[in-house]
Amino acid sequence: MTADPSEALDDVARHNAKMAKKKASRDKIMAGKQGEKGLIIVHTGPGKGKSSSGFGMILRCVAHGMPSAVVQFIKGAWDTGERRLIEGHFAHLCQFYAMGEGFTWETQDKERDIAAARKGWEKAKELIANPEIRMVLLDEINIALRYGYLPIEEVLAFLRDEKPEMTHVVLTGRNAAPELIEMADLVTEMTLVKHPFRSGIKAQAGVEF
Repeated sequence: MTADPSEALDDVARHNAKMAKKKASRDKIMAGKQGEKGLIIVHTGPGKGKSSSGFGMILRCVAHGMPSAVVQFIKGAWDTGERRLIEGHFAHLCQFYAMGEGFTWETQDKERDIAAARKGWEKAKELIANPEIRMVLLDEINIALRYGYLPIEEVLAFLRDEKPEMTHVVLTGRNAAPELIEMADLVTEMTLVKHPFRSGIKAQAGVEF
């Protein structure tokens, strides 16, 4: 059966009219969004992709020539692809500090974990306070906060009172504190639907690290 050309033209016209209406609506919304500020961004939840999303933002900053920095609170001992890439090719734009010593069940030394977290936080404060650095990624800091390695009140007070107006700070890790979520400008929760680890597949280069 041959399609009626007039019906096809009607479909195109309806689609074009619908998209034109949608564009006008979006343009009106966007016209009222002119402000800029340094954001507090939280990536949390049980699903994969929290650190990966944070590093994606860092690479965007690098692509725009914006100075940035990374402080890793847990995975410091890992040889990761993102660390290789940044230190090997973009060290002039992104400072990278691997301050952690692995997950707490690996070190089995709470005082050592607290000392590492404190050292990482002192470096993070130094970087955030530098107005020339446009974005600072605090990778897995939510884990350090959850285990009480750092006082959540101290972190919140610094972000509220000391962060330069145009500096973005990204905080990753599952179980973000409710107080941090309340303060943040942008919060994304990664939801776990399926993960190969549950099927006996180990972490793999290029996917997990």
